[in-house]
Amino acid sequence: MSEARLSRFNRLLDRLDAVVPQPQAWFFALRIWIAMMLALYVAFWLQLESASSAAVSVAILAQPKRGQAISKAIYRFLGTILGGVISIVFAAAFGQDRVLMLVCFTAWLSLCVFVAQYLQDTRAYGAMLSGYTVAIIAISNIDTPQNVFDAAVSRVAAIAVAITAITFINDALASPSTWRGLLPPIATALRSAKVFARQALRDGDPGPEKALDLIRMTAPLRADASAIAGELGDGPQRAAGARSAIAALYATMAASRNFAIAARDAGPDRPAIAEARSICARLVADDGASVDNSAFAEARGRLRALIEAAVRDGRRSLGEVLTLQRARDLATALMFAQDGLNALRNGHRPLRDVRLPTHRDFPVAFRGAARVALAFALTAALFVGLGWPATTYALVQVAAMGAMSSVNPDPLKYANGVVIGIPLAGLAAGLILLLTLPTVNGFPILALAVAPVVFAACFLILNPPTASIGFILLVYFPVLLSPGNPQSFDAQTFFGNFAQMTIVAVILATTVRVILPIRPDQARAYAFDSAIRDVRSALVGAGGDAVDRTSLNSDRIFQYAQINAGPDIVRARRLKLAFAIAHLEASAARAHDQLRAFHRDAVLQTASAQARAALAGGTVGDIEAAAQALLRAVRDADASQSLPVARAVSDLVAVARVMARHKRFLQTIAHPET
Repeated sequence: MSEARLSRFNRLLDRLDAVVPQPQAWFFALRIWIAMMLALYVAFWLQLESASSAAVSVAILAQPKRGQAISKAIYRFLGTILGGVISIVFAAAFGQDRVLMLVCFTAWLSLCVFVAQYLQDTRAYGAMLSGYTVAIIAISNIDTPQNVFDAAVSRVAAIAVAITAITFINDALASPSTWRGLLPPIATALRSAKVFARQALRDGDPGPEKALDLIRMTAPLRADASAIAGELGDGPQRAAGARSAIAALYATMAASRNFAIAARDAGPDRPAIAEARSICARLVADDGASVDNSAFAEARGRLRALIEAAVRDGRRSLGEVLTLQRARDLATALMFAQDGLNALRNGHRPLRDVRLPTHRDFPVAFRGAARVALAFALTAALFVGLGWPATTYALVQVAAMGAMSSVNPDPLKYANGVVIGIPLAGLAAGLILLLTLPTVNGFPILALAVAPVVFAACFLILNPPTASIGFILLVYFPVLLSPGNPQSFDAQTFFGNFAQMTIVAVILATTVRVILPIRPDQARAYAFDSAIRDVRSALVGAGGDAVDRTSLNSDRIFQYAQINAGPDIVRARRLKLAFAIAHLEASAARAHDQLRAFHRDAVLQTASAQARAALAGGTVGDIEAAAQALLRAVRDADASQSLPVARAVSDLVAVARVMARHKRFLQTIAHPET
C-alpha cells in the first residue's frame, strides 16, 4: 500500500474511532437498557398504577459509575418520600381550592430550587426532586384529591423498583467503581501539584494562571469523591481519603505560592530558609515515587525545629518566620495529599476527614428559584387561558424541566438540550407507539423496540457536547411512550402530550434567556461582593474553619474563572485580585483561630488580644506591630507555644502584606464607610 493510501486509511480509522462508541459506552448502554426493562417488567408484574415511572426513574438514575448511581438513587428516594408527604399535606389542606394549591406549590417548588442551589451533586438533585414530585403527585391529581395518597404510594413504589433494578444490574454486570475511576485523576493532579511546587521553590511564584490550571484539574473531582461512600463497606474511608486529598491539593497550590512570595520578600536566602527550601524540594522531587510517612515526619520535624529556633531568636525577621512556616505548610499539605490518595487506594482511614464546601451567591440562587416560579406561573396562566385539556400534564412537565435546569451547571445549555431532545423523544416514541407496537404483541418485542433509542441516548450522554440532549431523550422518551399493561394506542392523547411538552420546552428555553438572566458582569459582581463580605467576617474573627475556607475559596475562584471574560490584561488583573482576596481571607481566619487558643495563656493573652483587635481594625501598620509584639511575648512563654505563635504571626504578616500590595482594591474592606 502506498504512503498516500496508508495515510488516507489511517485518517478513516481515526474518524471511525471518533464516531463509533467505545466498548465501555456499549456496556453502559446495555446496563441501562436491561435495568429499564427489568424495572418496567417488575412494575407490570406488581400492577403499579404508573408502571412507566419505574423506567423513567432508571433513566434519570443512569450514571456511568456505580457510586454515582447509588448516591443519586439514595437522594432520589429521600426526595420522593419528602415530596410524597408534602403532596398529601397539600391535598388535605387545599383540596377544594385549586388556585391556593397552585400558589402554595409554586412557593414550595421555589424553596426547593433555592435550597438546591446551595447544595451540590446528588444532594442538590434530591432537594430539587422533592419540589417537582409534588407536581407529579398532587398537581396531576388536582381534580381528584382523593387519589393523592394512592398516587404517592405508587410513586414511591415505582422509585423503589427502579433503584433496586439499577443497583442489581450494576452489581451483576460489574459497573465500574467510582473510586477506581477517581484514582488516576487524583494521582495526576498530585503530580501536577508537585511540578507546581518545584517551580515555586526553584523559580518563584508560578502566578495565578498556573494556579488556576491546578484548581481546574482538581475541582471537578469533588463530585466523584462525594459518590464513593455508598459503593463498598470501606466506602466512607475511601471517600474521606479523596476529600482529604482534594483539599490538600488546594492547600499545596496555596502554600507553594505563599512560600515563593514570602521568600522573595525576605530577601537573599538565610541558612534556615535555604534548608527549608531544600527539605521541601526533596518532598517534591521528580523521581516518580511517592514519599513515605517517615520522610514526611522527618521533614516536618526538622521544619518545626527551624521555626522554633527562629521564633526564639530575637534577631530573626517576621519575613523569615513567615517563610519557614509556609515551608512547613507545604510539607503538611503534601503529606495529607499523599495520605488521602493512599486511603482512596487502600480503603484505610485517612489522617483527617474534611468537608469540601462550595461557593454559592445568594442573588444567583434567588434568581434561579424565581425563574422557575415565574415559568410555572406563566405556563399555568397560558394553558388555563387557552382552555387546553389535560393542562396538569403541562404543569407537571414545566415543573420538572424547570427544576432540573436550575441545578444544571449551565441552565442555558440544558434548555438547548430540551429544545432538541424533546422532538427527538417525541419522534422516537411516536414511531414505536403508533407504527411498531400495534403490529406486534408481547413484552420482549417492546424491549427490543426501545433498545435502539436507549442505546443512542446513552451514547449521547457520554459525549459532553451532547450530554444534555441525550439525558432529555433518555428520560422523556419513556414519558411520551408511556408503556402500559395493557398498552394504549390513543394517537390523539400522544400528540396532545407531545404538543404540550414541546410548548413547555420552548417556554423553558425562553425563560432561561429572558427572565432574570445573569450577565457575566453581574455574576462577577456577585462573586466579588460575597468574597469581600467573607473577608470582613474573617477579619473580625467569624471566618470559620481555615481548611473549609481554602476549599470554598478555591471553588469560588474556579467558578469565577468561567465568567472572567474580557481582554487578557483585564482578566489577569481580576484573577490576581481574586487569589489575593482568597489568601487574605484564609490567613485572617487561621490567625483568629490560633489567637483564640492563647486567651488563657497569661504571657500571650495581652499580645493575642491586641493582635485580634488589629485584625478587626484592618490597618496594615497595626497588624504588623501586633505580630512583632506577639513574637516578642512568646520568648517568655512556654516552649510548646513557639509553633502555634509562629503560625499566628505568619498569618498576621500575610494579612498585612496582602492588604499593602492591594491597598487600592482592599482599602474599604475593614472600613466600608470610607
